[in-house]
Amino acid sequence: MVAAIAAAQAGADVGLYEKADQLGGTTAVSGGMIWIPANPHARALGVQDSVEEGVRYLMSLSHGLTDESLVRVLVETGPSVVAWLQRATPLRLRVIEGYPDYQPEHPGGKPDGGRSLECPLFPFASLGDWADRVLSPAREVHVELHELPMGGGSGVIEPAVLAERRARDQRGIGQGVVGALLAGCLAHGVEPVTGARALDLVFRDGRVAGVEVEIDGQPARVLARRGVVLATGGFERDPDLVRSFLRGPMTAPAGAESNSGDGLRMAMRHGAGLGNMREAWWVPVMYAPDGRTEAGPLLVNRERTLPRSILVNRAGARFVNEAANYNALGGAFHAFDAGAFDYPNLPCWLVFDHEYLCRYGVGLQPPTDEAPDWVTTAPSLEELAGPLGVDPAGLVATVSAFNADIAGGRDHAFGRGDSAYDLWAGDRGQEGRRRTLGPLEAAPFHAVRVHPGCLGTNGGARTDASARVLDVDGRPMPGLYAAGNVMAGVTGMAYGGAGGTLGPAIVFGYLAGRSSAIAEA
Repeated sequence: MVAAIAAAQAGADVGLYEKADQLGGTTAVSGGMIWIPANPHARALGVQDSVEEGVRYLMSLSHGLTDESLVRVLVETGPSVVAWLQRATPLRLRVIEGYPDYQPEHPGGKPDGGRSLECPLFPFASLGDWADRVLSPAREVHVELHELPMGGGSGVIEPAVLAERRARDQRGIGQGVVGALLAGCLAHGVEPVTGARALDLVFRDGRVAGVEVEIDGQPARVLARRGVVLATGGFERDPDLVRSFLRGPMTAPAGAESNSGDGLRMAMRHGAGLGNMREAWWVPVMYAPDGRTEAGPLLVNRERTLPRSILVNRAGARFVNEAANYNALGGAFHAFDAGAFDYPNLPCWLVFDHEYLCRYGVGLQPPTDEAPDWVTTAPSLEELAGPLGVDPAGLVATVSAFNADIAGGRDHAFGRGDSAYDLWAGDRGQEGRRRTLGPLEAAPFHAVRVHPGCLGTNGGARTDASARVLDVDGRPMPGLYAAGNVMAGVTGMAYGGAGGTLGPAIVFGYLAGRSSAIAEA
């Protein structure tokens, strides 16, 4: 949508084709945050930040897997794109105050926040018939991110306020972002075509000149005088591509079901160079025993950060700082035991005590004295270990060591609670490390299986600073551009902060739209 608006504003005739019957993809069911260093909204609040700090931060997380020149393009362009969005679309962004970067103690990181932006409520009634054509999650959408626990809020909204928002169909989080961008498209004369799956690229005189599509089951050819922008998302829903490229197990995709790698296959078919293919936006996920909860896969983002809980493997041992950011946690799942030729931390369980359940609930279940039937419960840790297939002695020893360690106020094993990020989504009724550290001691004890998932893959076609797709020899492929998860992620294995997926997608969407519009026909 950003690419379409940018191209239309630059004078291009724009067609926007969406594979699914509803718009928005994973963005529409996400928290809708956008991570942009040195953005103008943070500057207006007095946050001290700079392009150099943003670049230094991302490069400190690169492990040699990122191109500093593209990282610099991302960080240098981001602030102007935020300002442009406010001029060109109804999307209004604001800082989620205090939201720390995901690795805030790294050079250039921001422990006190300023880089994560949210979208206020957007009036979907203004979209007319299009309001019902946006993909919607099976959760409350008439909220703003800062009101939710993951955004630093309590999650409690006055019923009368919620009722008024519903009556006016005012939606926030990812819904707000998509709604505002859709309104921007319509205002610029771009009306999306849904149910239109792209099948292949059309070439003419050595240049990409269009796309073969299938609309309502019928083949069609869409010609493009100046260029084609691939913005088809990742490949997390295609088991063959997942097996072929990802660095380790990923059994619980949480992205939109339409993300099956169509754009990637088209680019590969015609010789595009690839990058970052081993990576994804990793996230731990829980399911009910039948494979789904009422709302589908649930991201285990807050549950594992709360006191009185730990993650354990088959040995009953902890293996990670449970409160670390979800993307980094993927690395712990992918640890490999060369001798056993096995992934020792899979399967994995979130184990918590009864006081946890009564205080915080689990998944979509609010605080309760009775565990949902999809949670494994037992009167003792030894008895809990049996149905999980976990070593009982190991589990008992782990909990005993954890309780003894944090009684002194610190997790010496994994440093849980040492980072500003660890404390962000924990129990805000507590102080300091107690927001995330608390003993497991109140029987009965409970456990939920945790699966290695992802929000989306972020490997794909390599691009240059203008979002032009490069071929296997590093040369621009005339007429072809890419943005979002179909392109090789410029931040490599790093997830800079909340909104670290949408920030690069929006910036490179803008670059792709502008570049394609001004290209020579």
